[in-house]
Amino acid sequence: MALLSAVSSLLPFSYGATRLSSKASLASTTSGFNLSSLRNSPRNSLRLYVSRAIASNGGYAEVSENETPPPRTYTWPDNKRPRVCILGGGFGGLYTALRLESLVWPDDKKPQVVLVDQSERFVFKPMLYELLSGEVDVWEIAPRFSDLLTNTGIQFLRDRVKTLLPCDGLGVNGSQSSVTGGTVLLESGFNIEYDWLVLALGAEPKLDLVPGAMEFALPFYTLNDAIRVNERLSKLERRNFKNGSAIKVAVVGCGYGGVELAATISERLQDRGTVQAINVSKSILTSAPDGNREAAMKVLTSRKVQLLLGYLVRCIKRATGSEEEDGGGGYVLELQPTEKGVESQVIEADMVLWTVGTKPLLTELEQPSGPSVLPLNVRGQAETDETLRVKGHPRIFALGDSSSLRDSNGKLLPTTAQVAFQEADFTGWNIWAAINNRPLLPFRFQNLGEMMTLGRYDAAISPSFIEGLTLDGPVGHAARKLAYLIRLPTDEHRFKVGVSWFAKSAVESVALLQSNLAKVFSSS
Repeated sequence: MALLSAVSSLLPFSYGATRLSSKASLASTTSGFNLSSLRNSPRNSLRLYVSRAIASNGGYAEVSENETPPPRTYTWPDNKRPRVCILGGGFGGLYTALRLESLVWPDDKKPQVVLVDQSERFVFKPMLYELLSGEVDVWEIAPRFSDLLTNTGIQFLRDRVKTLLPCDGLGVNGSQSSVTGGTVLLESGFNIEYDWLVLALGAEPKLDLVPGAMEFALPFYTLNDAIRVNERLSKLERRNFKNGSAIKVAVVGCGYGGVELAATISERLQDRGTVQAINVSKSILTSAPDGNREAAMKVLTSRKVQLLLGYLVRCIKRATGSEEEDGGGGYVLELQPTEKGVESQVIEADMVLWTVGTKPLLTELEQPSGPSVLPLNVRGQAETDETLRVKGHPRIFALGDSSSLRDSNGKLLPTTAQVAFQEADFTGWNIWAAINNRPLLPFRFQNLGEMMTLGRYDAAISPSFIEGLTLDGPVGHAARKLAYLIRLPTDEHRFKVGVSWFAKSAVESVALLQSNLAKVFSSS
C-alpha cells in the first residue's frame, strides 16, 4: 500500500508529538477473508482507529499500543459550519449520518459529521443467521465504514465513548452561535466538541440473569458472536464426523432471535444433532403475527426441534468431567417450570446459545452529576420527546436502543432494526430543521410488518398492509432477502451485494439442475 505523504494535512486532528503511521484504505473486497481475525480482535480494545471518508480519500491511522497518547481535541475542518457528532454506527447512527448527507443544505449550514463506533464494520444484524447457513459472506452484511463512507463528507472514528459532558441548556438554535452543545470524551483520549449530538450506541446481551450464563452461554448479537458460534459448530461437526456422536444444542429464548437460531442450526445439523429451544412462555413468538408463529412452528416441528415451553433456566453448569479448550465441552442446564405441578428438568448440551435480554450501552457511559445528566428510564434508555430529542437537552437526539420513545398508545417502541431505521430518517430531518430554524417533526412509527428467516430456503413475512397475509417458504425467503437488499446502507453496496447474490443463485440453480439430471440418468 502506498503511504500517505502528508498525514497532518489529511487528518483533522491535533496529535502533538504522537507518532502516527498511515495506511491506505482497505479494499472493499474480502476474498480470502479470515473469520478468526475478527474474532481475535479485542471487543474493548483501546487502540484508536481514525478513518476518513472525504471525497475519494479513505484510510485510517492508528496509535501504537505501547504509547499513551496525551489528551487532545478533535479539530473540525470548518470553524463556522455546524458540528454533528453521532455515537454508534448501527442502523440508528449510520443511517442518520447518511440521511444528513442526502439532504439539501445552504452552503454555510451543511453540517460536518463525525461518526464514532468501536467496530470498523457496520453490521446488518437481521442477516447474521445467514452466516451460519453459509448463505452470505461477511463483506455483504458487515461492510467496513471506510468503504461505505468513501464518497461522502462523513468522517469515521473507531473508538469507544467514555464520558458525555452536555452543556446545551442555552437554546436550540446554536448553529449560529459559538457556544458548544457539549463535549464527548473518548477512551483513546480524544475530546470532541459538538453542536448537535446523536446517541445511537445500541445495546449488548444481558448474560447476568442466570448463574453460569456469563461463563458458559454464547450470545448471538454481534458479528463476533456469530463468528464464535460458527466456529464452535464447526468444531462439534468435526467431532461428530470422527466419532458419530450427536450434537446437542440448547437455545435459550423463543423470541425471534431464538426461533431463527433454532431453525437455522437444526437445518444445518439435520440428523447429526438435536436442537432444544427453551422459553419461559407456553408458546413461541408471543408478540409475533399469527402467520409468522404458525410458519415457525411448522418448520421447527418438521426439523424435530424440541420445544421446552413454560420453563426458565435456573442455572448453567459445566458437565462433570467435561473440560475442553476454548470453553468447549458439555454443559448442564437446570430448568424450573413456571407452573405448579410440573416437574423440573435437567438437560445436557454441547453448546448453549443465549437470546434473552439486552441492556443499552448508554448505561456504561460516565456522566457528571448535576443538571447536565441525561434522564434515563429504568432500562437505561434516554427519555425523549416525540421529536426524538432528549428531554432537557435540545441539542441531543437519541434513537434505537438508546431511546425510550413511546407510541400513540403509551407503549415503548420495540428496539428493532425497523424502528431504528425509521427513527434515523426523522432524526436526520429534525437536525436539518433545527439548524435551519424550521419546526421539528414528531416521530410516528409505521409498522411495515415482520420478517424472519427459517433456514437457507425458508422464511416468513407478515406485511402489515395486507391483514392476515403471510408469505412463507421459498417465496417468503426471496421476499425477505429482496427487502433487506433494498435497506442496505448505500447504492454502491446494494449493487455489489445484489450482483453477488444473483451470481450465487445462478450457481446454485445450475448445480441443482445438474444434480436432478444425474438422478434421472442414473435411474433410467
